[in-house]
Amino acid sequence: MDRKLTAKEYLFLSSMLFGLFFGAGNLIFPVHMGQQSGSAVWAAAAGFCLTGVGLPLLGIAALGASRSDGLFELSSLVGRKYSYFFTCLLYLTIGPLFAIPRTATVSFSVGIQPLLPQEHTQLALCIFSALFFLIVLYFSLRPSGILTWVGKILNPLFLLFLAILTVTALVQPMSAVSASEPTGAYATGSFFQGFLDGYNTMDAPAALAFGIVLITAIRRLGVQSPGATSICTVKAGFFSSLLMAGIYVMLAVVGAQSRAVYGICVDGGEALYRIATHYFGSFGGVLLGVTVTFACLKTAIGLITSCAATFEELFPRTFSYKTYAVVFCLFSFAVANFGLSQIILLSLPVLMFLYPLTITLTLLGLFGRWFSYDRRVFVAVTVPTALAAALDFLRSLPAGAQEVLHAQAILEPASRVLPFFSQGMGWVIPACLGLAVGLALHVLSPKKAA
Repeated sequence: MDRKLTAKEYLFLSSMLFGLFFGAGNLIFPVHMGQQSGSAVWAAAAGFCLTGVGLPLLGIAALGASRSDGLFELSSLVGRKYSYFFTCLLYLTIGPLFAIPRTATVSFSVGIQPLLPQEHTQLALCIFSALFFLIVLYFSLRPSGILTWVGKILNPLFLLFLAILTVTALVQPMSAVSASEPTGAYATGSFFQGFLDGYNTMDAPAALAFGIVLITAIRRLGVQSPGATSICTVKAGFFSSLLMAGIYVMLAVVGAQSRAVYGICVDGGEALYRIATHYFGSFGGVLLGVTVTFACLKTAIGLITSCAATFEELFPRTFSYKTYAVVFCLFSFAVANFGLSQIILLSLPVLMFLYPLTITLTLLGLFGRWFSYDRRVFVAVTVPTALAAALDFLRSLPAGAQEVLHAQAILEPASRVLPFFSQGMGWVIPACLGLAVGLALHVLSPKKAA
């Protein structure tokens, strides 16, 4: 029988969940979104919190409800080959392709770049990222107490400084939020654009990748049944999710307020630095840069360790953990030198493909007991979702790449046929139709259910 967790245990789990997801990279996107959305910041923030906070919580609950021992097992409900594909794509995305390089570029853009002349930026980024990943590799190969020290000392200091900064900005705003008109897609669909902006946190895929850490902790506390595990996950995640949502909303509002003074910055890192120096001078900029850098180092070490261990487990006859760690650090260093703005731009098409598959897998895992985790339901939903997400991938590519691929020949008919395609949500209706087909197959021939 499942035991009832105490308030102290829930507090411990909530703290673990917050630390699992919230990294320094999560700071830059709500600030930049606030600058772009202006007076529409509230609707944009609501969409952002849905994908940046709600989906990660559901992802962990799905692992608990399905009794999966991780991402590979959960995605195996679609098929073993698909599981290899999806697991590799997800870990590469939250690893050496985008998330790990982003830790170095966020640190650089917040702490170093504002202090340098424009002509020295590229060389400085190269030197900084080389040193950054040498440190990351060193601690990835040599487990050390530094992670505990950073987590227990620097992260609280970082959050304390962030709280002081945001509260000061809210009490003494640079301008009213209503003073700036929304730009681009925010002018016509701020909620949908905020929803898509939440993809950049990569927390929903991370929930499927690392959520088993929280699930294991809950099971060790004496909660074993899938239903009780899901309930405990949601309860434990309520406080951390509320905190994350509050931080996102405050940062978005502060970003919107800063636009009247600084305009729309190149990225959220630059905006965050300008806001810090506006209120606390050069000391604020230095303190922000140092704390962000240490927080990013901790995140990068954790990601390198997780990705290397996962690929060694998936492909035991290829390379060792040490080799994967070295290769991932070298690759991340190369990608980091494209710069933060380019990394965000390059990651968008991949996230537009990955997130619909993440969302549908999460929801199917969460509610799978209603259809006995019938594989046909998983396949019926995943196939049309993947096809529609591939169109979103093409639509998000740079104009030059679309021309080379002659993408408009496919995208123009798709925009006329698929509802919500122009909002980047063209996968929703195909996924719903696939769900209807899968459930019909399950009801008509339930003996074949898995």
